[in-house]
Amino acid sequence: MIIMINGAFGSGKTSAAKALQPRIENSMIYDPEEIGYMIRKLLPEEHREEQERTDDFQDIELWKVLTVNAAREVKQKYNKHLIVPMTLYKKDNFDYIYSGLKEIDPDLHHFCLTAELETIYKRLAKRGDEFGGWQYQQAPKCVEAFKADVFETRIATDHLATDEVIDIILQKVKG
Repeated sequence: MIIMINGAFGSGKTSAAKALQPRIENSMIYDPEEIGYMIRKLLPEEHREEQERTDDFQDIELWKVLTVNAAREVKQKYNKHLIVPMTLYKKDNFDYIYSGLKEIDPDLHHFCLTAELETIYKRLAKRGDEFGGWQYQQAPKCVEAFKADVFETRIATDHLATDEVIDIILQKVKG
């Protein structure tokens, strides 16, 4: 089984993934952000294609390819359920990664954690993100993008505790 926990920065993905992992036997957290950080170090901006020269590593084609390939290798080698927290609001990247993960394990569940922009800003401030920084700039794009039908199984987290979010996820994956 693979559980994708998608959502804007500040929607509760990482908290949900960390709380969920001990409750799913034989599971591990697989965070594609780590692949993004690695690619940034390996591929300086001047070596990237023109359209990849942005402040978002998800614009680097190799990121989505390595995200799926590394997930495949981890799943095959360690035979664990993967819990995958990520902010994946660009439809092309979502389609590629969702399809790739579905090939790896047909028992794929996608949850999109949503929250109002005001809630997200409060959470970003609470966790210490710099006001006006990159995560704040991405929030309006994410909130709007996650209204699209492709991001099914939304969980509005504005008024939910992490345990309540986990209960919803567990009910759906075990149901």
